[in-house]
Amino acid sequence: MGFQREVAIGFIPANRGFFSKELAASMRDATVVAMRAAGIRVVVPDAAQTKVGCVETREEAELVAELFRRERVQGIVVGAVNFGEEQGVAWCVRKAALDVPIMIYGCQEEERLTMGTRRRDSFCGLLSIGEVLRQIGAKYTVAQRPICFPGDPSFAADLDLFVRVCRTVHGLRNARYGQIGARPDAFWTCRFDEKRLQRLGPTVVTLDLSEAIAGANAIADSDADLARVIASIQGYADTSRIKQLSVVRSAKLELFLRRWGRKNAIDAFGIQCWTSIQANYGVCSCTTMSRFGDEGMPSACEADIMGTMSMHAAMLASASPAGLADWNNLHNDDDELVNVWHCGVFPAAFARTPVRLGVQEIIASSGAATYEDSEGTIEFVARDGPLTLCRITQDAEGPTRAVVCEGAIEANPAVTFGCYGWCRIPSLQRLYRDVLLRHFPHHVAVTQGHVGNALWEALGNYLGMAVHHATQESPGQYGPRLPFAGIRQSDADFRTSPSLAGA
Repeated sequence: MGFQREVAIGFIPANRGFFSKELAASMRDATVVAMRAAGIRVVVPDAAQTKVGCVETREEAELVAELFRRERVQGIVVGAVNFGEEQGVAWCVRKAALDVPIMIYGCQEEERLTMGTRRRDSFCGLLSIGEVLRQIGAKYTVAQRPICFPGDPSFAADLDLFVRVCRTVHGLRNARYGQIGARPDAFWTCRFDEKRLQRLGPTVVTLDLSEAIAGANAIADSDADLARVIASIQGYADTSRIKQLSVVRSAKLELFLRRWGRKNAIDAFGIQCWTSIQANYGVCSCTTMSRFGDEGMPSACEADIMGTMSMHAAMLASASPAGLADWNNLHNDDDELVNVWHCGVFPAAFARTPVRLGVQEIIASSGAATYEDSEGTIEFVARDGPLTLCRITQDAEGPTRAVVCEGAIEANPAVTFGCYGWCRIPSLQRLYRDVLLRHFPHHVAVTQGHVGNALWEALGNYLGMAVHHATQESPGQYGPRLPFAGIRQSDADFRTSPSLAGA
């Protein structure tokens, strides 16, 4: 549980002996400095292991490959510190056999070329490195400014993006999701194929809701940890509007799921949050789910495991809490303003207004459970700021798909209950049509900040999903669509080129 920010990344400084070893060494060292400044644990050979700490020969490549395996790197940066020996790069990646994200870049010349200039020719050599990576079937990311100095701001931005990609890919491939109970019968939108999900990486660990309820009920009032959890809930939100018994029930449920989650190495949850838990346990699970999300263990409503994965991906990319929202309401006066809402389960980190515990009005007012058994929702208005929205889904007749977009929460006088915010999304009408046409359900993961690029690259390039966005044009780079007289891509284009944009 928690937010992983530091990752271990291997660095291959690609050297070719015909070029200056001094220039190669200086760019190797400058890259290490830049990577460490980005919070990366750099795994790289030193001058005692390879010539000037770079990689050129087969022997050096094999040594570095073993180093990467031993240190369990989550990504590899390949730098053409001069022209670079492409075979050394290919052999190192192939022998390491880690199947991790790779970013390639080349180093700029020290000065304007003259007849006496010591050249790098990285601009040319990087093309060869990209070609050999394609030949061995390795997927890779290209820096947004492929030829640069390691001290450039553009390289720092590329490293930040790449770290997010590595964290997301590694986290999803190794994820364990706790499914607590079945999806509510009315929610066909929460169906998923567990075997197909396993092929992508995540493992689902199931627990019947009755076992969770029995486990929570079995926790004694004298349990040493219970008082601590109760006090923590009371510090997390204003509990004055609900019964103390509801706080205790929430604390016992949280304590049971924490213990079960630790025992089973759970990264995120999908929980059958209604209506059985209200009828048979007497409280909503929203408080527990919100608190887990605030700590870096996303928890999806309605046992929506694909929603769980979407939240987990968003959290990994942003290194901050994620929530699960409904695309709830289009604003009556603004076609680019949508209400992202849920009954009461967003992490408190999203809040602009005071966080309060309340009643699940939909369940209680419908008669599905009593008001006194429907307490425990989280209520607040989300604070203004950038937001990334993401949804992963399994297409019944095609690839796993993802939709990614960026927007911003803004203040608006329209009000409702639960947790919500009004989110401005450019080209919302076009996006909404894509959500319908590309088979996405009503749940969407949300996280603060703009991390569309990282999700686009991680999900599309490395995990092979068909990634969509209504205004996306360039593969691998999230950004606004530029006006052009192009040909509309067909659905077949998405199947053959998963990381290409939705048109």
